[in-house]
Amino acid sequence: MTKIVITGGTGLIGKKLTQILVDKGYKVAILSRNPKEDNEFLWDISKSYVDKKALENTDYIIHLAGAGIADKRWSTERKQLIIDSRVKSANLLFDKINELNINLKGFISASGIGYYGAITTDKIFTETDSAGNDFLSDVCQKWETAALQFSKINIPVTILRTGIVLTKQGGALAKMKTPIISPLASGKQFLPWIHINDLCNMYVAAIENNLTGIYNAVAPEHHTSTSFSKIVAKVYKRPYLGIAVPSFLLNIYLGEMAMLLTEGSKISAKKIEKNGGFSFRFLTLKKALNNLK
Repeated sequence: MTKIVITGGTGLIGKKLTQILVDKGYKVAILSRNPKEDNEFLWDISKSYVDKKALENTDYIIHLAGAGIADKRWSTERKQLIIDSRVKSANLLFDKINELNINLKGFISASGIGYYGAITTDKIFTETDSAGNDFLSDVCQKWETAALQFSKINIPVTILRTGIVLTKQGGALAKMKTPIISPLASGKQFLPWIHINDLCNMYVAAIENNLTGIYNAVAPEHHTSTSFSKIVAKVYKRPYLGIAVPSFLLNIYLGEMAMLLTEGSKISAKKIEKNGGFSFRFLTLKKALNNLK
């Protein structure tokens, strides 16, 4: 039985992915700071500790762990935590895999479309485009560098640069479903998105189709804040107000973190469609939202 270790397995994506993998017959072990279930094992990044039992006979590691980008305002301390929770955790896994001489078949890591920078342009970004020059881009670059070190010891690496993940409970969509729905800032910034089922199935495809390299994990359909808001309002039968929430208010309330809402460009999904042996189940935002009602 193929064994997969997941970090961040108790989060929204991790729980769904674990369910899908177990249903498909995989053995799943979850690294947790507070293990409660039989398949959860202790790890402590600050103490460089990982329960060796979790890593025994492991075939793949899926690295989802990381402090939430949008959970709190970006103080200096919060920024460092966002980076360390991704990079130091990957470094710890690398060290333990070396130490225990585990012959992984693959290391699969999350990343973000923030790699390309928080900007609004007409350009459609592909995996070969250069990184941006802001905090989010810096996070993603360091995150990916930490993951790519596994390739130095001949372990295949897959990286999924993920957009806004749409889920039934929690996540970004829950915050969008306000009593009155409006676009944000200019309304012209793009919101690259993906249904949680499609994202989880990309991770499965990385294992079953032997995908390696970097892929954008976003749906093919592009939406601006305005068009996105209109569809959310229509699907959930809520009033739509075309007057956008001004950027200056978002900046006052969120500080630097406001860039998550005020900027955004189109991200291409063509590589995963053409080269990944992967088919989207939710190609349109309307279909995705109707499924999540």
